[in-house]
Amino acid sequence: MNIHTRAFDHPDAARLNDRVQLEYAERYGDEGDVTPLDATMFDPPRGRYLIAYDPSDSSVATGGWRSQERNAEGYSDGDAELKRMYVIPEGRGQGLARRILAALEDDARAAGRVRMVLETGDQQPEAIALYLSSGYTPCEKFGHYRTYENSLCFAKPLRDGTA
Repeated sequence: MNIHTRAFDHPDAARLNDRVQLEYAERYGDEGDVTPLDATMFDPPRGRYLIAYDPSDSSVATGGWRSQERNAEGYSDGDAELKRMYVIPEGRGQGLARRILAALEDDARAAGRVRMVLETGDQQPEAIALYLSSGYTPCEKFGHYRTYENSLCFAKPLRDGTA
């Protein structure tokens, strides 16, 4: 598997985003994740968006981070927010999500971010298991879904001594 930086509005990113939105809609019985996102939010050095490709050059996984600072939605200065982590069903069980997560953490750390944060939902046990096993801990809710009961938020320090 090869992992490449791509724009959030790249055709492969759009195709995988459509797939993850369908999965969200199925799991939660709604329209999917309606968090406002703009492609420029993932432009380096204030973010990054990655796509993994299989040996036949088919896109199979994505993930990105975007910079956040303290605001009314509950973010803190220096946050890097993880967004759109997704592996197609046919690509699961190969460690792709873990590889993308590690690459995004390294990139955010190199960009000076101090904490990686993410929001997921209670109907995504695979995601929750990945994040817990990768050193994330529950944190105060933030972001678009902070008032939703089924929203779960996690954080991981990217530097020693940060919360």
